[in-house]
Amino acid sequence: MARKEDPAFEITFYESVLRRDPRYTDVIEILGGLYTKTGRIADGLKMDRKLVKLEPANATAHYNLACSLALCRRKSDALRTLERAIALGYDDFAWMAKDPDLETLKQNREFQALIAKLKPQS
Repeated sequence: MARKEDPAFEITFYESVLRRDPRYTDVIEILGGLYTKTGRIADGLKMDRKLVKLEPANATAHYNLACSLALCRRKSDALRTLERAIALGYDDFAWMAKDPDLETLKQNREFQALIAKLKPQS
């Protein structure tokens, strides 16, 4: 029998792990995603900030933080953080262009310029 996803159970489990080890970066990243997926955007933002603080050179952590900031409609913070993610090596422009978390940025000229700069020239 296939295991049924239960985000509430997973959140409770990972929160208990994090209480035992507050610096467990893999768990912080997982919780950030689970919170965001279940609509707990502020909690996801908190986890993303924590992960960036613990791993300041992690490009994906900065990208995820930019997504959380965009979901909170903090466009200038999201763009600045996205630029930092790119500077650290994040380069999946194809995903960035279609990522629903970044929807609030897609009409922004700065965002479009970032995508154009990353997009491979054909």
